[in-house]
Amino acid sequence: MSKPKIAVIIGSTRKTRFADKPAAWLMEQVAKRDDMAFELVDLRDYELPFFDEMASNLWMPSSDPKAVAWQNKVGEFDGYIVLTAEYNHSITGALKNALDQAYKEWNHKPMAAVGYGGVGAARAIEHLRGIAVELQMVPTRNAVHLGGGEFMKVSPLGQNGDMAEVDEVLQPSLNALLDELAWWAKATMAARAA
Repeated sequence: MSKPKIAVIIGSTRKTRFADKPAAWLMEQVAKRDDMAFELVDLRDYELPFFDEMASNLWMPSSDPKAVAWQNKVGEFDGYIVLTAEYNHSITGALKNALDQAYKEWNHKPMAAVGYGGVGAARAIEHLRGIAVELQMVPTRNAVHLGGGEFMKVSPLGQNGDMAEVDEVLQPSLNALLDELAWWAKATMAARAA
C-alpha cells in the first residue's frame, strides 16, 4: 500500500488572516514524517462560489466548474488536516462552503484539525467534527489548539513572535494528532481498497 496522501487545508481566506504563520509551522513539522505525504491546499486558490447546486454531488454531478475542480482536488487525498480559525464559536464561512461543495470525495477518510484563537478554536473544531461525521469522514480525537497566552505570543494581536516560541507546547498534541491520523488513513485506505 502506498503512503497516505494528506491535504493540509487552510480554512481562512481573509487578506489579514493569521493562518499563514501556523500553516508554515505545520508544513515544517509534517515534513519530518516519513509515513505520510502532505500537500498544502489553500482555499484562496479555488475561488469557490457559494454552494448553489441542485443537490450534493452524492446525488448528482455539480455543474459549476470551480466546484468540480475543488472536488477533483480533495478527491486526490486519503485524509485531511484542517487549519481553522474560530469565528463566532464556529468555523469560517469559507471553510463551511468548501466542505459543502463536495461530498463523496470526503467519504471514508480521516479529518484532523489544528485550530487557533483565544480558546484554540476548540468550539470551531467541535463543529468541524460534527460536519465531518455527516460527510462520512472519521474525525480524529486529537487536535492541536493554539490558544490563550501561546496564541498571543505569536499573533500580530500580541507579541507577533515566531512559532518556535510555542513549538514545545504544541508538539505533544501534534504528535498525537499525526499518529492517530496515520492509523486512520491506513485503515480507511485498506477498507476503501477492499
